[in-house]
Amino acid sequence: MEEINLKDLFNYFFSKIVIVIVVTLLMIFGSCVYALAFQKALYSSYTTLVLTRANDGSGDTSITQNDITLNQKLVSTYRTIIKSRRVINQVVDNLKLNYTVSDLSSRIKVSTESDTEVIRIEVVDEDPALARQITDEIAEVFSNEIIDIYNIQNVSIIDRAEEAVNPYNVNIIKQTLIAMAAGIILSCGIIFAMFYFDTTIISAEEVEQKVGLPVLGSVPKSNYFKSKNKGKSNNSPTKSKGGSRK
Repeated sequence: MEEINLKDLFNYFFSKIVIVIVVTLLMIFGSCVYALAFQKALYSSYTTLVLTRANDGSGDTSITQNDITLNQKLVSTYRTIIKSRRVINQVVDNLKLNYTVSDLSSRIKVSTESDTEVIRIEVVDEDPALARQITDEIAEVFSNEIIDIYNIQNVSIIDRAEEAVNPYNVNIIKQTLIAMAAGIILSCGIIFAMFYFDTTIISAEEVEQKVGLPVLGSVPKSNYFKSKNKGKSNNSPTKSKGGSRK
């Protein structure tokens, strides 16, 4: 592999700084145009649920270790039930949504905190108000379905969903910085490729370095043919506008 002279590489980069500036500005401009004109803004709302002691009608509200163990085992099952067709269908019907079950299910994210009985339901939609309504409706329908399925009431809502003010997927400053970094990296890669594959020799020192032999002399560039052609063009006869006279 051919050795690369870092000094020459730096000088080459400096001579091509215009490429870096142009490519970076184009990347920033493209990112801004995409974010403002083409990117679809999405809003996120979430609610949190907690699994508590099952209400058996005895009036005892104390939580035992058995209750904690049972709830921890039920967490993963409850996550699956939240996105089941049984729950999603009721949400679509109750809110009269124009979504299919699969469409709405793809907009729902269910997660849990490690070693806890807390379940987080997050819904993403283009309409922030609708995202909040869907989130709260899922929590309500799910809580009622657990009572029917398991005949226990052990789900409580911790936080109700709130309407998002700003879209979660659009951040002009962040996207601009990413585009700027991508532009710099891309332009530097282009310049490095141009430098690496450039076989032009522009100095006697470079000849000595590549060949390993001293340069005995050099022939200066001559402008003879250029000046000769220029002289011919100046001495060429010109025709008069009225043509030749007899």
